[in-house]
Formats: sequence, structure tokens, C-alpha cells
Amino acid sequence: MAIPTGPKPKIAVTMGDPAGVGPELCLRLLGEAEMAESCVPVVFGDAGVLRRVGQACGLAVPGRVISLDQWLAACQTLDGPAVLDCQAIDAAKVRPGEVAAACGRAAFDYIQRAIDAARAGQVDAVATGPIHKEALHAAGIDYPGHTEIFAQRCGAARICMMLTSDEITVSLVTTHLGYGSVPKELTTVRVLEVIELTEDVMRRLRERPVRLVVCGLNPHAGEHGLFGNREEEEIIAPAVERAQRSGLNVEGPLPPDTAFVPSRRERTDAYVCMYHDQGLIPLKMLAFDRGVNVTLGLPIVRTSVDHGTAMDIAWQGTASPSSLFEAVRLAARLASTSEVSP
Repeated sequence: MAIPTGPKPKIAVTMGDPAGVGPELCLRLLGEAEMAESCVPVVFGDAGVLRRVGQACGLAVPGRVISLDQWLAACQTLDGPAVLDCQAIDAAKVRPGEVAAACGRAAFDYIQRAIDAARAGQVDAVATGPIHKEALHAAGIDYPGHTEIFAQRCGAARICMMLTSDEITVSLVTTHLGYGSVPKELTTVRVLEVIELTEDVMRRLRERPVRLVVCGLNPHAGEHGLFGNREEEEIIAPAVERAQRSGLNVEGPLPPDTAFVPSRRERTDAYVCMYHDQGLIPLKMLAFDRGVNVTLGLPIVRTSVDHGTAMDIAWQGTASPSSLFEAVRLAARLASTSEVSP
């Protein structure tokens, strides 16, 4: 992935759930010299938690720590890795691997502050660490996940979740829904906007025209109406046809069980998938620790790790930082483009 030219972009990196692997990943990011050459990572988290995790994992503790009172002045001239100490939780009370409402509240606080900083132009992009949805809900914060938080806080009308890696890229028409709710959430307008959002960002990343594949909803893409309720014929195919008429190179709806075979992937830049696992299963099979989650359609750049809090290995020094590193690299690259959304 190309390194942006010009001034190094400042990337707000949210620490995620304090009891998960997020703090460890952030410490590894802050200590990665190669990352500091291409961007300025700023961890929005709690310095006390990071110090505890550093001691537990044998990792260097944060160097430069900035208080909330110092942030407005410091962000103007910041040129190296740092921690914004949000002091959202009592570090001494955090228990690694335990789901807690206090951790959910703290993780939400880091996200809100990062969004505010990005919208104010204090940072150039946001890369988010993993949150625990149960902890979030225990704190009374009723969002299904990061994507919905960013959409509401940014007032974005057209958004979608895209997960990308060198091996495969998928975008999702629906996200955190039970399977029974998916068909009634599908509309031609929604499928078309995901096609358009995906084409826009992939064209900017590839710097050339791109080729998209749209998956069907039902087995065999409905088999001409034999399976399902004609979602392919009445909803998905009309969206593909409208995208084709506007000049986009898009094909579908294709049967999901053969859409991801190697020969098809070789000639596909991105897939538009109808529901969460239709896209996430092939993505995680091919690039589990290298995938990056991107929210398309926001007025700010937002990327994320493509994994959860991994409570079972929290604070043990064994978590792979690969996905976070990729998320920060992609955030820096997207921040260097002239526009964020169509």
C-alpha cells in the first residue's frame, strides 16, 4: 500500500474496550517505527490502562501523554506518536478479559472524542480499536456497533460497511441484523447506493476503473424465482442495471456459493454482499488478521480492525497487531485523497 506524500496525516486511534486486546495493540502501534514514518498516530484512550498493560505484556509504556486540557494546543504541532489521556475509566479497576459496563462507557467516550476531533479538523482520520457490544449495551449505549455510531454522530444519510484486504474486498448492504430481518431491509435504492459508494472508494484506491460483483440473496441467486421471494429479480437486478446504465462495470446478481472462487476473485475488485456473513466469511477465511473495516459515505475517514476484543487473550502480549497496522495505513492513505465520500 502506497505511503501518502506531503505532511504526515494525524490518525486518531481509539483504544477500544480497556479489558480487551485494544490497549496492547495500541502500545505496539505506538512503538512501531515504520508507522511513525508515514503518519502521526494518536491513541485516544487512558494512559493508566496503557501503563498497566505495558507492564503486564512487557511493552514500552506511552512516551508522550497529552491531557484533555492540553489537546487543543498540542494537536496543532503534533509530529510524533502520542496518547490523548481521556481519563474515562479508573485503570486500577479494569479486569482483563471481563465484560464491564464501565469499559463499555470508556470505549464509547474514546470514539466520541475521536469523531469530534476529526470533524473539527484536529486529526485527519480515525482508526478504531475493537469494542465489546455486550459491554456497550451494559452501559446503556444502544448501538449495534461502530458503523451506526459514526453514521449518527456524523449525520450521514448514505453509508455502508466495507471490509478490504489485498486478497478480497466486500461491502455489505445490511450489517448487524438477524437473517430473518435481511429480506425486508433490501431495496433497489439501498443496493444501488452500496454499489456506488463501493465503486467510488475502490476507484480512488486502485486509481483506475474497477470491476464489481453483486451477490444474490438466495441459493443459486434465486434460480429464476424458485427460491426466496424474487429478491433477485425485483430488487437486486434492477439496482445492477441502473448502475450499469450509469457507466459502472458491475455484474450480478451472481450465486453466492460460486461468486468467491479464485478465478472470479482474480477479476473482481470488490463484492457487494447482501448480509453480514455473506461477505465476512470469505473475507475472514482469506485475510483474518489483515482485513480492514471502512465506513463509506461519512464526511470523515474511518477505518477499523476487522476483529473483536479477544477477551480470552487480553493483556497477555500475544495479540497480533496486523489488522490495526493495516487500518492505520489505510486511514492515512484515504486521508491523503481529495474527498471522503461521493
